[in-house]
Amino acid sequence: MRKGGRTMDEKKAKILVVDDDPEFLQEVKTALESHSYNALTAKTMSEAQDMVRREKPDLVILGTLEHRGDAYHLHQWVKQSLSLKDLPLVIVDATPEQQLIKGWRWDEGMQLEAEDYFQKPVEPGKIMPHVMKILDKVTRRIKVLVVDDHVVVREGIRVLLGLQPDIQVVGEAIDGSEAIKKVHELMPDIVLMDIAMPGMDGLQATKEITKEEGEQARILMLTQYADEENVRASAKAGAFGFIPKKSASSQLLAAIRAASKGEHISIPTESDK
Repeated sequence: MRKGGRTMDEKKAKILVVDDDPEFLQEVKTALESHSYNALTAKTMSEAQDMVRREKPDLVILGTLEHRGDAYHLHQWVKQSLSLKDLPLVIVDATPEQQLIKGWRWDEGMQLEAEDYFQKPVEPGKIMPHVMKILDKVTRRIKVLVVDDHVVVREGIRVLLGLQPDIQVVGEAIDGSEAIKKVHELMPDIVLMDIAMPGMDGLQATKEITKEEGEQARILMLTQYADEENVRASAKAGAFGFIPKKSASSQLLAAIRAASKGEHISIPTESDK
């Protein structure tokens, strides 16, 4: 399987477990770690949302939460988000005794979109084969936001990236202000950011995005001129990397895939030629 352009290794797969029962959380966490998964936990809807934004898990095991309806609302938040709708969910509903307190309502259940459904009490060991099967099918794509004021440039990049099985363009923006808004809404892994744009330029937008605590999007700056001044300005603004617009398609794809793994690649500037 491919994850962000690399083989998905079960040892590195992240699974978020959401439940308000500390004992259940620990039991599932232990079971996941015994299968060499990276287990994350959250006890409330807000904690889970923060964890999804920050850690970008490969799968969520959504159990019961203190306020009835919170599990459903978290489910809806995931499924109605353009960048999260493909995130696999495994639902673990309340026990029959707690159904009226924490369980899914009938009308909520009618809107349920999940890979699997269980009801407590359930042994974590019985969930594991289903988790392994789901992850074996999942292809997690690198989510990219394209920011450029020229529609031809955006369309060209969108077409190129759309041909890649491991990359997904989740949105576009025409200036820095819209880019900041789209980053919050779409939670991309990578932002391809033009430097020179009307209104707020790419450098200022990059500063605003990277200064926010917990923001995980990596920004690759795009510019027509690959000179040292632009490279230095991009790095100072907090960009992860720098790509001349005239770079070959293969270089752009390599830079996106490398950045998604936290790796830098060297793109020649004018002074290197």
